Amino acid sequence: MSERAIQKLVIVGGGTAGWITAAAFARLLGPSLTIELVESDAIGTVGVGEATIPQIIRLNTILGFDENDFLKHTYGTFKLGIEFVDWGKQGTSYLHTFGDTGLNLANVPFHHYWRRQAQSDGDNSLWHYSLHQLAANEEKFAKLDRVGNTAMTGLAYAYHFDASLYAKYLRAYSEERGVTRTEGIVGSVERDGESGDITEITLDNGTTVSGDFFIDCTGFRSILLGGELGVGYQDWSKWLPCDRAQAVPSERLETLPPYTRATAKSAGWQWRIPLQHRTGNGHVYSSGFISDDEAGEVLLAGLDTKALDDPRPIRFTTGRREQFWSHNCAALGLSSGFLEPLESTSIHLIQSQVSRLIQLFPRGKNADAERDEYNRRCAAEFEQIRDFLVLHYHQTEREDSEFWCYCKNMEVPDSLNHKRELFASSGRLGRDVDDLFREASWVQVMLGQGITPATYDPMADAITDQQLSEFLSNLRTIIERAVGTLPTHADYIARNCAAPQMS
Repeated sequence: MSERAIQKLVIVGGGTAGWITAAAFARLLGPSLTIELVESDAIGTVGVGEATIPQIIRLNTILGFDENDFLKHTYGTFKLGIEFVDWGKQGTSYLHTFGDTGLNLANVPFHHYWRRQAQSDGDNSLWHYSLHQLAANEEKFAKLDRVGNTAMTGLAYAYHFDASLYAKYLRAYSEERGVTRTEGIVGSVERDGESGDITEITLDNGTTVSGDFFIDCTGFRSILLGGELGVGYQDWSKWLPCDRAQAVPSERLETLPPYTRATAKSAGWQWRIPLQHRTGNGHVYSSGFISDDEAGEVLLAGLDTKALDDPRPIRFTTGRREQFWSHNCAALGLSSGFLEPLESTSIHLIQSQVSRLIQLFPRGKNADAERDEYNRRCAAEFEQIRDFLVLHYHQTEREDSEFWCYCKNMEVPDSLNHKRELFASSGRLGRDVDDLFREASWVQVMLGQGITPATYDPMADAITDQQLSEFLSNLRTIIERAVGTLPTHADYIARNCAAPQMS
């Protein structure tokens, strides 16, 4: 006899994590599942997930969202990358873009040709050949899939948006597809005496909600996975020492730069996210190197526009749960772990976990193999992103504060050291096949943080010096012409996706 199928899915917690989960399950598994989401208006959300990476486009496409409508409802803007200011050393900056730099030739990555040329032209920058960099410099944006008739790819992009409004947008979508929302705070959890599986939760108002599978989206509290099921937490503070943040909105920027800015400070860094109606700001810092009061002063002093509220404090411990799925419960978003928003991966991690869980979602309660595979994949992704974030802190020349001295001299995971050493030797990347970050991303951050390869791939010597010079010159001309035809970012938004009161 076949095992009883999972029929009822209960999502505990709302916000971005809960409603992304509800929307995706309703869209892809809705016909075979009853879905109920439990949340309370009395519990606030962390709300730092205002910047994203390009993978969110795939989620929105699967859900069938119209891009312009979505941006109108979330006061969204477009994002070509992240500008890092004062990270490698004070007075420097670079843009980690979402696109390729230059153009690969004969299956050799472009940066090897650039490195060959740079040996004789020390002032030459890799970003001279970046379509995204030039568009960002001129604050331009439009949908551009390819540059003219060339093989050069166009503008890869993501979004900035108001995360609370995105959650509302997802909620409306989910409820239209049959998801039931129940108001309440979890008071107690009931479990099966034999299997240990969760069977139901009782809310503070006495309502009971039963289910076959539970998803924990209760944020840092991790009420189900961490609290009730007792799944431990791996603390990664020794590699990523920031443990607090303060967030504050400010007035809209005079112009709309199509990128996030991350500015290194004495004990952390400050973000700036341009939205249509306001600017999102925050200071991520280590409480071991700066007081909360001083951190708030640094945040307010670094604003480009007038603050609209008082800074809101957030406390966290960087790391992850020992397991992401235990018994009949999986944790998504902050319940499963936290990697600071330096590379805008917070919403992506929700999205990837939901996608993975749907791919491996069991028909019945016998799911040992699926559970093991899910935990393996989630752990690998967390560790890969961790290494990419640690690279920003550790690969620095800064010694102007105790915080930066610590970061520069701390021991880092062997997996990161291998990548750094290989790139420093020959410009090659020891990138994992399923790594979230593309080779172009690793190259930009390695170079931006100050690692210059000693040499380059010998296959880049297949063309003559004159051919190389012409190749690079032509690339620059093509890029300048392409950017010259683009409207400003602000004009593109005004014509296509302006929020109602912005029209």
